[in-house]
Amino acid sequence: MSKDVGGIPAEDCRVTIEDALARLPGAAGERFAQVLEHGTLQVEIYAPQGTDPQQPHTRDEVYIVMRGSGVFLNGNVRHWFSRGDLLFVPAGREHRFEAFTDDLVTWVIFYGPEGGEAREG
Repeated sequence: MSKDVGGIPAEDCRVTIEDALARLPGAAGERFAQVLEHGTLQVEIYAPQGTDPQQPHTRDEVYIVMRGSGVFLNGNVRHWFSRGDLLFVPAGREHRFEAFTDDLVTWVIFYGPEGGEAREG
């Protein structure tokens, strides 16, 4: 079952980066905001400033870099990233953006069950 997003059914929803960024910062200074929810799918906008204080999450997630570049720590591996890149993080893994530009903006997509999707083999 989908939830309405601003009065629009989620399956008919279009969220622009400008509309999402208008939700930041949140009331308590948060640098993320939920923009869509449908079943197990949650989509957020994330635009850290200075440092990225993230902790491991309980669900699998995907980042799509809309603006900016830098280094992404994913477990024990660091990757360079830039606009247009897709970054996957399994549930429970340490991760964060490091040495990133001031204009960093990403979509964050959380999905699946708590604990992450089951791995085959």
